Amino acid sequence: MTTAVDTNVVVALWNEDDTLNTLARTALDAALGRGRLVISAPVFAELAAAPSRSESFLDSFCRETGISVDWDMNEAIWRAAGRAFQTYAGRRRSQGHPGPRRILADFVIGAHAMQRGYRLLTLDDGLYRTTFPRLTVVTL
Repeated sequence: MTTAVDTNVVVALWNEDDTLNTLARTALDAALGRGRLVISAPVFAELAAAPSRSESFLDSFCRETGISVDWDMNEAIWRAAGRAFQTYAGRRRSQGHPGPRRILADFVIGAHAMQRGYRLLTLDDGLYRTTFPRLTVVTL
C-alpha cells in the first residue's frame, strides 16, 4: 500500500523537538514497511518554503529516504480538490467559523491521496477525515 505523506509530517521529522521527530520517524518507518511513500507536488512546494531548505536539499532528502514525488496532478484530483474546498468554504461561512482558514493546498493534498487510492499520513486528521470520508487517514 502506498502512503502519501503530508507536509506537516516531514516538518515534524525535521523538528528538533525529539517527541515530534521520534513520532514522525516511527510513523514513516511503519508506513514504509507497508509499501511506498510519496509526496504530492504541493507538499514538495510547501517544504521548499521551509527555512534553509533548497530544492537540491529536498531532492536529496527524497532520494535518501525513498520518498517519491508525484508531479502529475490530473483533472480528477483538481476537481475533487475544488469540490472539497467549496464544501469547506460553505461550511465555514454558514457556521461563522472563527478558526484559521485552510488553503487550497490542503485540499489538493487530500484529493491527491484519495484519487490515487493512497493512505494519507498527517498530523491534521480532523480536516481530512471530515473532508474526505473515504480516505484512509493515518496520524502520528
